[in-house]
Amino acid sequence: MTSTIRIENLTKTFRGHDGGTTNAVDNVSLEINKGELFFLLGPSGCGKTTLLRMIAGFIDPTNGSIHFNNRDVTHTPANKRNTGMVFQSYALWPHMTVYDNVAFGLKIRSLTKTEQKKQVVAALDAVQMIEYADRKPTQLSGGQQQRVALARALVIKPDVLLLDEPLSNLDAKLRNELRNEIRRTCKSSGITTVYVTHDQKEAMSIADRLAILRNGKIEQIDSPTDAYYQPQNRFVSEFLGDTNIIAGLLGKDATGKFRVETPFGKLRINRTAQPDQSEMLCSIRPESWRLAKTDSGEAIVGSVESTTFLGESTHIEVKVGKGTILAMVHGRRGVLSIPAIGEPIGLTTDPDEIALIEH
Repeated sequence: MTSTIRIENLTKTFRGHDGGTTNAVDNVSLEINKGELFFLLGPSGCGKTTLLRMIAGFIDPTNGSIHFNNRDVTHTPANKRNTGMVFQSYALWPHMTVYDNVAFGLKIRSLTKTEQKKQVVAALDAVQMIEYADRKPTQLSGGQQQRVALARALVIKPDVLLLDEPLSNLDAKLRNELRNEIRRTCKSSGITTVYVTHDQKEAMSIADRLAILRNGKIEQIDSPTDAYYQPQNRFVSEFLGDTNIIAGLLGKDATGKFRVETPFGKLRINRTAQPDQSEMLCSIRPESWRLAKTDSGEAIVGSVESTTFLGESTHIEVKVGKGTILAMVHGRRGVLSIPAIGEPIGLTTDPDEIALIEH
């Protein structure tokens, strides 16, 4: 039976050799829905792996509580929580075949050989590894080993599946292939899944929701789309990808609509309940800019400082006064529309594309 995970005021304090203390996880509260693929995302040292290991039962919290559905598992041993864990290092037994690695958890649960075979075959089939059942882990590629590790975690039908940076040891192409495979497998199984990564693209591409952590605290919990386009602070905005942070003063024009006065010019925004005449930061993603005529009246006008061709997109650095704006265009048509280096260029953006952050 899959579980809702409820975490309340969870803290883990570590004591250093000098006698000082550090809160690796600092008063964290969140709820993960039944069947959800939920990501813990953040830079190295932010507390995401410590939080995952407390959910697993490998680390005892200093304060707070963890519930699976209505069951308090805060101090329940790891082997009594019915969780499946997939590690960064795969942690397969090299002397066992793929079949025996996956069957191990069922054997210690004393299932009959007939039932073991039925469930192992189903688990290997789910990760497309049934034809490798008789091989040893050393005969498999890294991606194949990770699929076996996932099958081993799924076969015991856990209430919660926990993944600790499962793709970090793989090359970029294989990571991209396995992302969708993991999402397909987790969602088809219906198991509540908590996935730790520092890779923004990995989280953005397959998460239902994500929590972004910094220094042991949660900065934002949201869907990938909302976190990306409506970050709640500068850290989230910059951590999730390239962006333009532009300082400005929020005010209203003659029609009563909100605008932000910036060193680059006026930016229209869609807001109705923001205090007037307040200092704000605007976060605008490079792909949110559109090329516009320099005499349109609405455009920010600058000059092309540099361009970087990346295949599917081209990045443009635009010099505006003493500052620089990063913009992006897509495809061949976009490349052909970019003025030459040093030439004037106009940029505009939709008011909905501007996220306001407190200064």
